[in-house]
Formats: sequence, structure tokens, C-alpha cells
Amino acid sequence: METRPQDQSLNLLERFNRWIEESISVKLTSIGFLVLILLIPSSWIQDLMVERQMRSDDVITEVSEKWSGTQTLSGPILVVPYKTQKKIKLVTGETELQDYVEKYYFLPETLDINGSVKPEILHRGLFDVAVYGSTLTIKANFTSPDFLSLRIPNESILWKDAFMMFSISDLRGINDSLGFFVGEKPKATEPSNNFSTGMSASQPELIDGLVATNSKPITYSGIIARMEWESADDFKGNAVINLNLKGSQRLDFQPTGKTTSVRLSSTWTSPSFEGDFLPETREISEKGFTASWKILHYNRPFAQHWTQSNGQLAGSDFGVKLLVPVDQYQKSIRTSKYGQLIIILTFVALFLVEITRKIRIHPFQYILIGVALIIYYTLLLSFSEQIGYNSAYWIASLATVGLISFYSKSFLKSKELVGLFTSLLLIFYSFIFIIILQQDFSLLLGSIGLFLIVGALMYFSRKVQWYGSRIEG
Repeated sequence: METRPQDQSLNLLERFNRWIEESISVKLTSIGFLVLILLIPSSWIQDLMVERQMRSDDVITEVSEKWSGTQTLSGPILVVPYKTQKKIKLVTGETELQDYVEKYYFLPETLDINGSVKPEILHRGLFDVAVYGSTLTIKANFTSPDFLSLRIPNESILWKDAFMMFSISDLRGINDSLGFFVGEKPKATEPSNNFSTGMSASQPELIDGLVATNSKPITYSGIIARMEWESADDFKGNAVINLNLKGSQRLDFQPTGKTTSVRLSSTWTSPSFEGDFLPETREISEKGFTASWKILHYNRPFAQHWTQSNGQLAGSDFGVKLLVPVDQYQKSIRTSKYGQLIIILTFVALFLVEITRKIRIHPFQYILIGVALIIYYTLLLSFSEQIGYNSAYWIASLATVGLISFYSKSFLKSKELVGLFTSLLLIFYSFIFIIILQQDFSLLLGSIGLFLIVGALMYFSRKVQWYGSRIEG
């Protein structure tokens, strides 16, 4: 510890106190400790943002349950029962043949879906939920099943019990009478929350007094239309479904056709095309969007037909999600992750001013400035819920910068230093705002910005005597 002539009259304790006050190393250590302390309330702020986002998700789920949930459409599927025999082992150890009924499932050769989606925003307190009503026309073309190639004799086919099923994930979304036409003739329909491509062992099905085979169930909800065919001569392969359907956030489809074509249009201006397939063509404008898909049976993980005992129909969903244009919570959380960087840069700027201009800044003044930098994020969160992220960002930023600048007058004294410090804070917040908006280039911009900041720190600290309190002129 260097002893100056004017310190000769001071005792050891006074010299130690003087060293504590003027030592750069001690100042840096205390600033680092303050930064660590401020990390605690900073983490609390992030937890608050996550909690508000979870609350928003809960509201979306609650509203969706009351309106109608996300919708996934599958089918129509032609189901033709047939009689078969199985060997049954009796209690006595003997075996006998018993008649059973199994089902064969056939998917359409072509499936063509045309629809329009009418979006609507529902409000619950501070939160917005995207819902929709849709008008859909589903056209399916089936070929007559060739049971001989499947090794099923014609006399075993139960044509009168044949039916078509069309899966809708949430039946509450049907808000108008449904038109189901086969061969241009209307068919009576009935809802079902428990039809499947496999029957449960605990609930066997009876057809003509025969017990249906047991297999692992794949359950759907939707509608069933009985064909009421007397024989193969009555087969009609053209089916048309006219459907008005409500839903929330997403509308998805399964590519059940050998060739599946879907065309959608809507006035919603911020769609997200999700699932296993993207649209072949899409157009998004200020008036809305149009999109079309075309999927072949080669692209999906299930067959064109199957029996009850070995079939599955799952996977390859695709469709559109109605994104709420502003997600203030995700942006606020991303912004809060830069909170430590803002605190460190602000403290470093004050520290360089302190040692180069020989201005003493008390640790308590550092703490007050750090607290103001943390409260900034509560302002950002609360305002963003009311007026959106962009406007909230600048209101919170200007309010925080103004407060800190006004407070810095009490220890910086010089108007030039106050102006320089204010400019630095504005640059910091502008830099963070650009990074948040430019998601694709955030890493590149952040890396370049940090590199320039480190270069500036090297330049302004080049004359600092790190092992003494004197500064070269």
C-alpha cells in the first residue's frame, strides 16, 4: 500500500480507511458483490414473468374448453364388418370354432377438403384467446373393396352393417346441422365418443348375434353414418360432408386419402403452418391467408386399408395455428435475460467515471441505481400486458433512464457527465431492443455489440493505474 506524504500524520486505522476508500481493487470487488446481490431480485422478476405466462396459458385453456378445443379432423373411413371363425380353448382343454365379427377399414382414394376459417379474438381480463368458426366441405371417393383379394368370401361380408365414420376431436365444435351425403343421398348421422379401429375386450360388440373379436382399441370421437347397403351392388363410393365447426387456436387434418388435398382461406393475418407437412402454396397478406396442401399415401405412416385386429390410424397431422400477433411474455422473458448485462455495463460506466474524474460514488448509490434497473422489468411486464411489448419497452426504458439520470446529478455534478451517462443508458436499451426484434440475427448482433463494448472499455481504461489510485494525465 503506497504511503503519500500527507498520510504520514494519520494512524494505521485511518490509513487503512483511506486505502479502502481509494483502492481500485476494493471498489471493483464491492461492485462485483453488488452485482451478485442484485441477481437475486432479478431472478424473482423472471419467475414473475413465467408465472404470468403460465396464467395466460391457463386462461387460454379455460376459454378453449368452453368454446371448443383445438380440432383435428380425420376421415371419412369406410368400415365393412365380416364374419370369421376363431379357435377357442375351452375350460376342459378342448378347442372349438366360434363365429366372430371383425371389421375391415378402407380409406378413400381421394380426399378433397375446401374450407374457410373465420377468426375471432375472445378477451378474458388482460388475456386474448384466438378462436374460430369454419365452414368445410369434405369430398371423399372410395373404390369398391375387393374382398376376394383379401381372402374373404363374399357371403361373409355384412354389407347391411357397413358404415362410414368421420373423426372430430371435439364434438362440441359442431354448431350447425351436419350434411353427410353418400352417392348424393343424405345419410342419417349419429355422434360417437367411443368408436375405434379396435374393440375393447371389456366391451365386446354384437353384430347379428356374433361376438366381435378383441383387440387393442384406437378410440376416436366424431360422427357415424350407416350405409344400409343390402349387397355389394348397392355400394356407392362418393361421400360429401358439409360441416360448420368451431375450434380454438388450431385446425389440423390427417391425410387419410390416398391423395389428400386441402385448401384453406382466412382473414387471419398471422398464421403458423404446423405439423408434418407444410403447404405447397401459401399467400399471406394484410387481408388474410390462403394455403393448400397435397399429400400422398407414400408420405404417411399408415396403410390404405387394414383389419380390426392390426390397424392403426395416427400420425402425420398437419394444419394451421392462429397465432396471437403479440406474445409479450416471451419477449419480456428474453429481455430480462439481458438484465445482468445492463447492470454490469451501467456499473462499469460509473466506475470508469469515478476513477478517471476522481468522483466518489457511494455503494448505496450503486444499489439504488441497480434497484431502478431491476424495477424496470416489472414496469415492462405490467405495461406490456396493457399496451403491447414495443410501446411498453420504450415507456419503461425512458422512465428508468430519466430516473437514473436525474439521480446521477447528485454525484456526477457535471452536466456533460450526466449527458454522457444518459446517452450510454439509451444506447444500452436501444441495443437490447434491436436484439429482441431481430431474432434470426440476435446472436450475430449480440456478439458484435459485446465485442465493440469490450473494445470501448479497453480504450477508456488504458490509462488507469490499477495498482494505485493515481491517474496519468
